[in-house]
Amino acid sequence: MSSAVAIPVAAASREPLAARLAHDVLEVSLDRLPAEVVEKTCVCLMDLIGCAFESKDLPWSRQARAMTDRNDAGATVIGGSQRVGVGEAAFVNAVMGHGLVREDMHAGSISHLGIVVLPTLMALAQTRRVSGRDFIAAVVAGYEVGGCIGRAVMDAQVARIHRPTGVTGPLAAAAAGARLLGLDAAAATSALSIAANTILGFNQWAHTGGSEMFFHPGFVARNAVSAVRLAQAGAYASPTALEGEAGMFAALGKRANAAQVELFRGMPELLSVYHKPVPACNFAQTPSQAALEIARSARLAPERIAAIRIRVPRAGKLYPGCDHPGPFATALQGKMSIQFNVAAALLTGTVAESNFDLLDDARVQRLIGLATLEVDEPMTAAYPQRQGGEVEVLDSAGALHRTRLPDVVNASFDDVRARFRAAVAAALGDRRAAAIGQAIEDLDRSEDAGAMVTPLGA
Repeated sequence: MSSAVAIPVAAASREPLAARLAHDVLEVSLDRLPAEVVEKTCVCLMDLIGCAFESKDLPWSRQARAMTDRNDAGATVIGGSQRVGVGEAAFVNAVMGHGLVREDMHAGSISHLGIVVLPTLMALAQTRRVSGRDFIAAVVAGYEVGGCIGRAVMDAQVARIHRPTGVTGPLAAAAAGARLLGLDAAAATSALSIAANTILGFNQWAHTGGSEMFFHPGFVARNAVSAVRLAQAGAYASPTALEGEAGMFAALGKRANAAQVELFRGMPELLSVYHKPVPACNFAQTPSQAALEIARSARLAPERIAAIRIRVPRAGKLYPGCDHPGPFATALQGKMSIQFNVAAALLTGTVAESNFDLLDDARVQRLIGLATLEVDEPMTAAYPQRQGGEVEVLDSAGALHRTRLPDVVNASFDDVRARFRAAVAAALGDRRAAAIGQAIEDLDRSEDAGAMVTPLGA
């Protein structure tokens, strides 16, 4: 199969961007997409659902569920015992999918698209019967819009203030919802334009460890459901809400970049998404893996470590919360800190969730005190196509241990499947976990995508 995607692109240069995106989104068909998108969608669904089950008892997950109202005609909350409103289900499932900070990552947009696109589609798929093929096509459409918009507007400076997923996510999720429900071009245009008006999320949480980060994708998914359903009901929104003089691109100081947004210029953006092996910030992934390799190969006793040097792309050092040596008031601050994640990996020889029980550990604090975090220019030039990381450890005998990784190591489908099955089985039992996993893997043959979602309730 060709690596290019043969999907028509609206050619009228003066057509508003939201209308061009709507046209291309509605043309997305599984028949015209690479076969790999089916498996990738399965991996993304398993990753989201597994994270949601693992995080369902964390404070932010409980708080999100506490604000919902019972609605027998509504939608399923993952691990929940009752149905709630469609928007509320999207909200809660998005919060829980983000709860471990181990969600999928699209580096080019600095965004976590799965935690907004998938909860939106899972909720909407329970409002009407849609096929699994249409569900997958909608997933592809959502990731494509989010990825392309993010490449055009997000950079290290914008991301210092604005939460990338809060910027890209509303458009991604609304595009996906419009494709799933088969809106006409005018309604899909309005859905995207309404969604643009819900862009939100500031990165101040990274400076304090505030939990609003976990609620950002919930707001996005709920707002996307509202945008799609408003457009479906006939609401009209400005077609130039994206590139207009008072639109989204202008608000971000990127108005000139709107003209460069074009979907499906190559392989679908979905296929460039990676799945985190480490339950921490995207920019902590590669240096954590480099530190882990040193811990396993050198087998250094922590007390023998004399100095640590960490090198990352400029975007990693600049992203809020990543260059933070402590103190750590919350586990989230530890998950964001590159220094903490490297030190904990060197100390424990793991990159597990249990590392974040060591925020006040004197051994970790000592290692962080020995660490310097530097920008690596070759890595910066290669980013976001590749996200490198390097760790050097000098021991007390003067020996230097160095690992340089050119790119993040992706969690494989087998890795994601294994942790998905373990998390679902712990909540629902082995038999139901196996059945849910099989339903996900058979999604492209299903006549009712909502039937895959319903069994996720407790």
